[in-house]
Amino acid sequence: MEIRTHKLASEKLLGKPVKVGPPEAEVILETTEEMAVDEYGLVHGGFTFGLADYAAMLAVNEPTVVLGKAEVRFLKPVKVGENLLARAEIVEDLGRKKIVKGEVFNEKGEKVFEGGTFHCYVLEKHVLEKD
Repeated sequence: MEIRTHKLASEKLLGKPVKVGPPEAEVILETTEEMAVDEYGLVHGGFTFGLADYAAMLAVNEPTVVLGKAEVRFLKPVKVGENLLARAEIVEDLGRKKIVKGEVFNEKGEKVFEGGTFHCYVLEKHVLEKD
């Protein structure tokens, strides 16, 4: 399992890769108190989205891949302490553009997030690299 992109991604914030593509990836994330937004333990949706986005990047697994657009739906709330599993798969390969389907499940196997499509682009050089 060679990770070629997002090599410095925090497992604590974005999850731990368990399968790396192409064309598929899986990442697990244990939600923590730091992710809560209220006294009920509701996890901020940005962590769920970040997990799914990270899985999409790992499905492409190119050093210069970036997310250009995403169409997603949050289906169920996530509570602190839940373990999440993100699955992503390239469903359309258009050369430098990849359409990736992503989903996130809780530990009960319930789908909590659905990424209809992640539009991923493999750039010729790193997005922050100067000419």
